[in-house]
Amino acid sequence: MAIALRLSRGGAKKRPYYRIVAADSRSARDGKYLEQVGTYNPLLAKDDEKRVQLNEDRVRYWLGVGAQASDRVARFLDAAGIKERAARNNPNKAEPGEKAKERAEEKAAKVAEAEEAAKAAQASAEEAPAEEPAAEEVPAEEKAEG
Repeated sequence: MAIALRLSRGGAKKRPYYRIVAADSRSARDGKYLEQVGTYNPLLAKDDEKRVQLNEDRVRYWLGVGAQASDRVARFLDAAGIKERAARNNPNKAEPGEKAKERAEEKAAKVAEAEEAAKAAQASAEEAPAEEPAAEEVPAEEKAEG
């Protein structure tokens, strides 16, 4: 018989309450179980010690006879220090592919070239200020005569 440590739901609608049970893996979720080894109340605050309660001796016994913990129960056991749980997050999964990396590098190179060209144009404009043609000044005496 394959034994699983898993959650069995109880409580009213929208007010869940779970028992952590050792059950035959083929039985229904809320069906017959072998033994209740703890409780889980998701409505309590995450830092409340009554949120997850485990009978460690019985959990260790069931793990010793070959029971497999469900993912959620394995998280509880890891937090309690009973059984180590391997991290399931793959940090490399979100990394872009090779072609996307190449496109990003090309775009960065184009942006860098544009910035250099803008700096060079600005520097050349500052070095050689444009000389404005001076308006010919007509002496005031000539204006009055003419």
